[in-house]
Amino acid sequence: MPSYLMLRNPSANRVYAGSSGTLSAAELRICLPHVSDVRDVSVAGVGYLAFDAAPLREGDLAALAGQSSAFALFQDEGELLLPIAMPDTDRLDDDLVTIPKYQGKTNEQFTRLLLNVTLAAVARPASGRRQVLDPMAGRGTTLSTAWLAGHDAYGVEIDSKAFEQMVAFYKTWLRRKRLKHTADVSPVRRDGKSVGKRFDASVTARDEKLSLTVFTGDTRSSAELFGKKRFDAVVVDAPYGVVHGSSSDVRGGARDRTPGGLLAQAIGVWAGQLVHGGALGISWNTLSLPREELADLVARAGLEALEGGPWEDFAHRVDSSIRRDVLVATKA
Repeated sequence: MPSYLMLRNPSANRVYAGSSGTLSAAELRICLPHVSDVRDVSVAGVGYLAFDAAPLREGDLAALAGQSSAFALFQDEGELLLPIAMPDTDRLDDDLVTIPKYQGKTNEQFTRLLLNVTLAAVARPASGRRQVLDPMAGRGTTLSTAWLAGHDAYGVEIDSKAFEQMVAFYKTWLRRKRLKHTADVSPVRRDGKSVGKRFDASVTARDEKLSLTVFTGDTRSSAELFGKKRFDAVVVDAPYGVVHGSSSDVRGGARDRTPGGLLAQAIGVWAGQLVHGGALGISWNTLSLPREELADLVARAGLEALEGGPWEDFAHRVDSSIRRDVLVATKA
């Protein structure tokens, strides 16, 4: 059985790079379950992900090209490394996710990893582009990542400033790229009154039209905003601290603005928006909410957390106050 080496992308930030070997190995085992002996190795001081597999086919190469840390691929010929061309699977230029720089932005490689492993868990056969929802959209990193991977993207964001910055970036980026597109903001009305905004965009890339819709609003109102719309995957980079709670949240005479309190109310809403066979992927700070408690919240929402093996290999340190992990759960 041939052996391969995947050169990991050197663009990861310093802290993330220290964990990227373990994270990439878990991602690969989930996305290409037929590969074996996946291991992190060093060749001449450079980090590679090594694995064994039957001769790679076109679909395997496309899956490898979409891995979050994939930079180059080689077949191990003993004393020589034979380069193997991977297809360009991104539908758009990757500066869609790399250009925006702001405090609190999640590392782009990690966002791609979270999207990849969540979509890998979707049991429903694809009938076209996947429908991906980020109900805590922020300034759109997950939405842009879904577009890059060729999926339709949907979001909800409570911070009106973040929403406006997202809209401004998309409009500018699409115009400068000279792509065939639409990008419009419209008011959302209830009982004749404006209660928020809605951003709708589309872009034609590689003869394929991708769509994006984002509402302003509370994540717990996501089902009301999208109505009967259902999604293949809900992908959430949950708040690491206490900044996402609504000012109207009152529990026992005091505000409950903890991530756990918010997720306890929101996960059931998100679960109801999944198609049968769909998957929910959450990244969160385990120092604020232990994995066992999050798994219990997911189970109460009628979802089954995927456990064991690579599904529990994603925990890593972001800084002294954040230890990030990933939990993926499916809707039977």
